[in-house]
Amino acid sequence: MIVENLRNSRENLELKQKDVAEFFGIHFSTVSGWETGKDTIPIERLIDYANEYNYSLDYLFGLIAENEEYYPLDLDLELLATNLTNLRLKNKCTQSWIAQKLNTVQSAYSHYENAINIIPTTFLFGLTKIYEPFSIDELFGRKRKI
Repeated sequence: MIVENLRNSRENLELKQKDVAEFFGIHFSTVSGWETGKDTIPIERLIDYANEYNYSLDYLFGLIAENEEYYPLDLDLELLATNLTNLRLKNKCTQSWIAQKLNTVQSAYSHYENAINIIPTTFLFGLTKIYEPFSIDELFGRKRKI
């Protein structure tokens, strides 16, 4: 499951799926699909959830065991694109190689590094397997509360 702690975080807040669905303006079955892995939560929705309920993206993805507090994140595609590029170059990888690992084509992946499209949640999870250790919060430029 891509978002391993979505259900746990909701239950820790004593929220029902219908409460989260109302926050997003969607049907509760969509939230159920996200929590079971039947459907993938769009990264924009996951960021909204993390901001609203003060959860780390790394925690929601199951990359860290304990939630860490971050300031709310305003999605900045240019910053995300720059950070994706820098991460790839730091690890001496090509776009083609990363695309192959993510089961996509290089031209699609290049759109994420050129701020044309936002990287999908499934690809972000794939990057956590390619670049270890890796922080999704840092990739998005989210600032930790000290």
